[in-house]
Amino acid sequence: MKIIIEGAGDVGSHLAKMLSHEGGDITVIDCDEGRIGQLSQAADVATVSGDLSSIETLKEAGVEDADLFIAVNPRVDQSVNIVSALLAKKLGTKRVTARISDEDYLEPENKLMFKEMGIDLLFYPEKIASEEIIDLLKHTATTDSMDFARGKLRLAVFRLDEDSPLIDMKVAEFTAAVSAADAKTQFRIVAIARHEETIIPKYDTRFKLNDHIYIIARRDGLEHLMKFIGKNNIEVNRVMILGGGRIGEMVAAKLSAQVDEVKIIDKDRQRCLELSEKLPDNVNIAFGDGRNSDFLLEESIKQYDAFVAVTGNDEANILSCVVAKKFGVERVIAEVENIEYLRLAEDMGVDAVINKKLITAGRIFKFTLSDKVRFVKYMSGTDAEVLEYTAAPGSLITKATLKETDFPKDAIIGGVIRGSDSFIAVGDTRIEAYDRVAVFALPDAVKEVDRLFK
Repeated sequence: MKIIIEGAGDVGSHLAKMLSHEGGDITVIDCDEGRIGQLSQAADVATVSGDLSSIETLKEAGVEDADLFIAVNPRVDQSVNIVSALLAKKLGTKRVTARISDEDYLEPENKLMFKEMGIDLLFYPEKIASEEIIDLLKHTATTDSMDFARGKLRLAVFRLDEDSPLIDMKVAEFTAAVSAADAKTQFRIVAIARHEETIIPKYDTRFKLNDHIYIIARRDGLEHLMKFIGKNNIEVNRVMILGGGRIGEMVAAKLSAQVDEVKIIDKDRQRCLELSEKLPDNVNIAFGDGRNSDFLLEESIKQYDAFVAVTGNDEANILSCVVAKKFGVERVIAEVENIEYLRLAEDMGVDAVINKKLITAGRIFKFTLSDKVRFVKYMSGTDAEVLEYTAAPGSLITKATLKETDFPKDAIIGGVIRGSDSFIAVGDTRIEAYDRVAVFALPDAVKEVDRLFK
């Protein structure tokens, strides 16, 4: 697949590295020769330096016969991304997508207008990140989660702390204990993330301290499972947010209608004034340096149920969350953009991390697969992908039961949605045409999984 990426910023560079590992023909356009020089040394990609919306530059990059064009430069006005995407489509690229920074563009009627103009997908990484944070504040027992078919099935990630009853227990023993207590609770452990390794578990796999376990179940089943794992959701009524940028503003605006109080801390006085005028009355704005623990104490951090750090500085976000945890805040969430820091943040006690690159990558990676994949998400703490497929009539996955299918060993089917029913997949399950199927797969297995569902 021939893919052109406009913009060698954080998201563009991450996409270029990821897609080049998938064997794609990748070209990156940027007006900054220094950025594309660094990228060309780090990834097997071609580069073009030039004006991002120049027809000459786009033609030099090869848009006339490209399969996918990704306009993802964060350093320019969103109109440049939109114009370059539209030009690429008119010049011959099959599918185009553009990064935006205007929430109004995502209104249904506006999305339809852009679709009619030729843009296949608009994405706003900061908005997606804010929505993830809101979800993590609703499901406080998990470090990450994902819904399938609007919640009929849910994938949840739990970290095993020192007091977890699962430590040193085998997967088979855990399954038997849950079944003995409630035979109706269906679930499947699809993966275990341990240090830098992602494990597709067997029945004799033992759980270890600090494991992240990935469980798929019906929503009501997860509530029952949490008791066995030693987790429970807390009620979040007061939230402190460090960082008044776009993500902090969107989280505060959404939370203001759901909780009793929200407080934003920012060290930019002018930004604080802007936020105080734009946000509802129950959102308090405090000017100061949230990295200072004395200042956090003055702002009554001990009285808050949750702390969210989204300053744009990974180190400040991680360390402030650690401080908040020491002050007794039960739920702390950090924006961490350096992939190498994700596991470090979790090891230091951060309950959940948000990474815009991973969130965006999942949305765009969908375009490199067949039209049978409905959704892709990269979960923090693992290099695996979570995918939702619709089984095509006559596809290989419908020809036999799962145990009779040559399914990749580095992938696993967790659950199936069939009409209004949802259930956990087992060896005797046979996928039927139009079933919606939840799949967990390591990178080297994704293309083979995709082939089975075509």
